Amino acid sequence: MNKNNSIKCSVQQCKFNNNSESYCTLNEIMIGTHEKNPTVVECTDCQSFKVKSS
Repeated sequence: MNKNNSIKCSVQQCKFNNNSESYCTLNEIMIGTHEKNPTVVECTDCQSFKVKSS
């Protein structure tokens, strides 16, 4: 899959990470939260994440 130059990603375990350059290969991603009132970066999640199969 081609990298999306607009979405950087450092999560090597995600199947959408192109690994060699740390970009996402999706056209768009969904960002969400697991907190009622997110105030720091750790409160957010990439809900487009899919674990890379071995």
